Amino acid sequence: MKYLKLIRYQNLLLLALMQLIFRFGFLKWQDIFLSLADWQYGLLVLSTVLIAAAGYVINDIMDQETDRDNKPETRIIGKSISEKAAYNLYFVLNITGVGIGYYLANVIHKPSFAGAFIIVSATLYMYATSLKQMLLVGNAIVALLLAFSVIIIGLFDLLPATYDGNQVEMGVMFSILIDYAVFAFIINFIREIVKDMEDADGDYNQGMNTLPIALGVNRTSKVVSVLGIIATLILLWYINSNLMSSKLFYAVIYGLLLIVGPMIFFVVKVWNAKSKKDFHLLSTVLKWIIFFGILSIMVITFNIKYHAKG
Repeated sequence: MKYLKLIRYQNLLLLALMQLIFRFGFLKWQDIFLSLADWQYGLLVLSTVLIAAAGYVINDIMDQETDRDNKPETRIIGKSISEKAAYNLYFVLNITGVGIGYYLANVIHKPSFAGAFIIVSATLYMYATSLKQMLLVGNAIVALLLAFSVIIIGLFDLLPATYDGNQVEMGVMFSILIDYAVFAFIINFIREIVKDMEDADGDYNQGMNTLPIALGVNRTSKVVSVLGIIATLILLWYINSNLMSSKLFYAVIYGLLLIVGPMIFFVVKVWNAKSKKDFHLLSTVLKWIIFFGILSIMVITFNIKYHAKG
């Protein structure tokens, strides 16, 4: 169980579920050809999860001092798992994940695409060792990597199957994936700042340069609230221009109740949030907003099918 906690198995399950939803709740329902067989797509998911798990491990290895201040009771490395064992696990996860990625890149006859897995792995290492200490840079990188886990679906499943006769249709599919990648980036970027507010004390003691340390927790709460308002307005615009205009009313109701509603709660709550407990709650709310946001692609797909039959 300690190893499962180390690799943040709940987050990895959500990541895997997200990629499976895009495949089996969206792409498989479209009248298009996909490059990967189902089992090969499973390997793509596995590769993504393994590299993400390696990222969590190296991050915890580098965060041992900070974790002694921020979460002394729940820290794992140096307490229940040795640093040497953690490094061994990190290398195994990375090598396996990148190896699977290399295999898949050759399956779709795009061997250069294997570089994507290497770049992600290297970026996670640089994030853990140096980039996370740079103001907002670390937050943006984590958010970008989540967004890329959506885009990589298009790179491996759509792009190799695209030719002159289906460019328009495939372009629409890819643009939808990009829309969701942007959504994941925005919400996860805000969430990373909230997590920095939760860890402000330990980060300050370790000389980190996060937004809450630069501006103070109270001012950062106001900044995050404004970012939340902007994100909510973007969501409302997207729902109105893409779902309401297409008369996908079930998807509209779903979006308002499970995505926009929690965002409004977040905006109101974060304005006066002060304690670690508050920030932990808000971080969890954003995690579920991301999950329900991704799940909405399945709701939209079924709403379109239902609407077409009607």
